Amino acid sequence: MRRLLAILLMVLMLGLGNAALAEIQWRETNREVQGKSLNDPRTSDGIEIYGSKGTITIVTPKRITVRVYTILGQIVSQATLQPGTSELRLGSRGIYLVRIGNITQKVAL
Repeated sequence: MRRLLAILLMVLMLGLGNAALAEIQWRETNREVQGKSLNDPRTSDGIEIYGSKGTITIVTPKRITVRVYTILGQIVSQATLQPGTSELRLGSRGIYLVRIGNITQKVAL
């Protein structure tokens, strides 16, 4: 009985975790990027990727498809972003992988 209860609790927790990830949304913004990373964030396509204060910021001159993964490979977000500045506010700190086309960049929050 305890084992069944433990399994049920784990399944419930996993379901809630996925629901929380599903609510993460990109938003477009017009503000300047405040916290730039120490590494050169500009990719060869002129796309800039920053991480600061729990937010991943992408500045792009063209329409792109972006995927954000946890360090364990779980997808956090997948979206098509319009030209300009877009932000993804994440609820937890950590290291994330941002993939745009064939470019992958590590972002620490």
